[in-house]
Amino acid sequence: MTSRRQSVAAAIRAALLTGDKTGKVFAARQVARDWRLGRLDPVFDCPMPDRPAWPDDLVLAAPGQMPKRGKGGSDRGRIALWHALAHIEFVAIDLALDMAGRFGGSMGEDFVSDFLAVAADEAMHFALLERKLATLGSYYGALPAHDGLWSAAQDTAHDVAARLAIVPMVLEARGLDVTPATLERVRAQGDENGARILKRILDDEIRHVAYGAKHFRALCEGRGENPPESWQKLVQTHFSGGLKPPFNDSARSTAGLSRDFYATIA
Repeated sequence: MTSRRQSVAAAIRAALLTGDKTGKVFAARQVARDWRLGRLDPVFDCPMPDRPAWPDDLVLAAPGQMPKRGKGGSDRGRIALWHALAHIEFVAIDLALDMAGRFGGSMGEDFVSDFLAVAADEAMHFALLERKLATLGSYYGALPAHDGLWSAAQDTAHDVAARLAIVPMVLEARGLDVTPATLERVRAQGDENGARILKRILDDEIRHVAYGAKHFRALCEGRGENPPESWQKLVQTHFSGGLKPPFNDSARSTAGLSRDFYATIA
C-alpha cells in the first residue's frame, strides 16, 4: 500500500505558516522544487491562512509611521535601504505562495508552477539581501518594517483578477520603475556587490510581472473582457496609492505591460 503524497495546498500552507526567516526561505524553495519534480499532489484541500507567519522579532509599523531613512551615503542610510528591500522580498515570498495556494485550484497547474517559481526567486532574493545586511553589521528585523504590503493580499483575497492586477501588475511593476535608479545610486557609491544584487532582482522581477500579465490577460479573454480596461477598473477599486511616473516603459513592455494599461490612469 503506497502512502498518499502531500497535497500542494498543504505544502504551501505549511510554508506560509513558517515564521522563521531562514526556515521560510528553505520551505518556499522546497515547495517549488517538490512541485516541479512531481512530488506533490495537485490537490487544493485546505485553506490558506489570513496572514502568514513572520519572525517574532520583526516590529511592524504603518507605512506613515516608518522612521526616515536618512542620507543614503551614511551607514545608517545604507542599512535602512537594504533592510527595506529585504522586507519587500520577504513579504513577496508569501505573496507568491498565497497566490499559488489560494487560486491554483481554479487557475490550473501552469499558474501554480509560475507562482511557486516566483516564490523560490523571492526566497533567493531575500537570502542575498539578508547576507548583504550581515556585511553591514545588521540583520533582517533590526529595524521596523511597514505592514502595508500584506494588506494588498487581504484586500484581493476574494478575486484572482484583482490579486493579479494589484500584486504583480502594480506592486512588482513599480519595482521595475524604481530599481534602476537605486542600482545606479548604489553603484555610484562604489558598491558593486549591491549593484549586482539589484540587477539580479530587476531581471527576475521582469519575469514575475510577465507571469502576472500573462495570466491576467488569459483570465480576461476567457471572460470576454478587455484586459487594459479591466485592469484599470480593478486598480481604481483596490489600489489607493495612485500610479505615479516615471515609468520604466521598456521593462514594462518586456513584461507584457504595455502603455495602454497604465498611461491613462497615471
